[in-house]
Amino acid sequence: MLTTYCSNLCSKSQHPLCFLSYRSDEYILSPRTVGISQWTAGMLWKLLGRCQPCRLCSFRRMLSASQYRPVLAYFPYTTDNRSNKENKRTVEKLYKFSVDIRKIRRLKGWVLLEDETYVEEIANILQQLGADETAVASILERCPEAIVCSPTAVNTQREIWRLVCKNEEELVKLIQQFPESFFTVKDQENRKLNIQFFQELGLKNVVISRFLTTASNVFHNPVEKNKQMISILQESYLNLGGSEANMKVWLLKLLSQNPFILLNSSVAIGETLEFLQEQGFTNSEILQLVSKLKGFLFQLCPRNIQTSISFSKNAFKCSDHDLKQLVLKCPALLYYSVPVLEERIQGLLKEGISIAQIRETPMVLELTPQIVQYRIRKLNSLGYRIKDGHLANLNGTRKEFEASFDKIQAKKGRPLFNPVAPLNVEE
Repeated sequence: MLTTYCSNLCSKSQHPLCFLSYRSDEYILSPRTVGISQWTAGMLWKLLGRCQPCRLCSFRRMLSASQYRPVLAYFPYTTDNRSNKENKRTVEKLYKFSVDIRKIRRLKGWVLLEDETYVEEIANILQQLGADETAVASILERCPEAIVCSPTAVNTQREIWRLVCKNEEELVKLIQQFPESFFTVKDQENRKLNIQFFQELGLKNVVISRFLTTASNVFHNPVEKNKQMISILQESYLNLGGSEANMKVWLLKLLSQNPFILLNSSVAIGETLEFLQEQGFTNSEILQLVSKLKGFLFQLCPRNIQTSISFSKNAFKCSDHDLKQLVLKCPALLYYSVPVLEERIQGLLKEGISIAQIRETPMVLELTPQIVQYRIRKLNSLGYRIKDGHLANLNGTRKEFEASFDKIQAKKGRPLFNPVAPLNVEE
């Protein structure tokens, strides 16, 4: 009843409800005006706060908000070639190629707002390469920005990628696996020149194609910068005692394992090598560390390496000479951060493995705690107690561990005496 009164009061007044709030002493809280007691006025004030605002107040708020709406035009996502509505022609053409529009709206809906798109042209290029309808739809769903790429640029990209693909069938498979890499059509001239340089260097096309799909940043570098980094690596290899006869093999292996080494600076490489020399490592030992760590050592600053070395020295309670031997056995001690090393050492200790065992086989620190727990449970199923044995059976890659596990399993199940086997008896 009081709520109805509030609504009537708001509608009959010449002023909106917000004005009543300003004049509350005259219209609501004054007993002379309303004719009710002070207590009733207080209750009415609380109920009035709960009732819905009048439409006139809402309308005034809408008008005031609209005054600030033009500011949105200055935000980064607003461009001249994009409207606030989906391009119906784009949507219809995507439906024509059986593309799931809901996926595009969920992942990259901005593509559907573009005024200029090339759905049919991009789809035709993919079909010319041999992609079927399902493949075309999958590519456009996973990489919707393909439809805003210029057909001329895509055709140029097609010719560049063909330099490292045997045929168009192989190219289509690469596009299906890595559509975003293919439809990144900037720096195409750099990309072409770098591909030619890598081929001249001796890298196989399958390795270069892997660079294109998983290390595309390498191709954004001007070819001259990549040539300079190759020269620095070659010079460093020779200065560390490497032979010129093996330099090409070493360099190609390093690049195939870690192409991102080309993104480093010559200053960073020089600082890292100088720091390792100051730590007492010989040139041949430093070359060994660089090779084992696949060049990732150059991505670390000397300060971080020093922190990891200090932590390892305290954790294993060893001398500088002993620590150097540990690092040569397990170069990851230089690469892993202190929190990672601490987590892995603690994980091993919880499984009953001693510090002495870890020092004997430090390579076990390359395994995550989850992998360690899984392997220990698997070895325990054969009755093998890892804390009483050698950690070599726990160490290694997955393939190496499975081979070691199979040997232990076969040895455990082998009978002590085989009655079928012939006896070597001297006549």
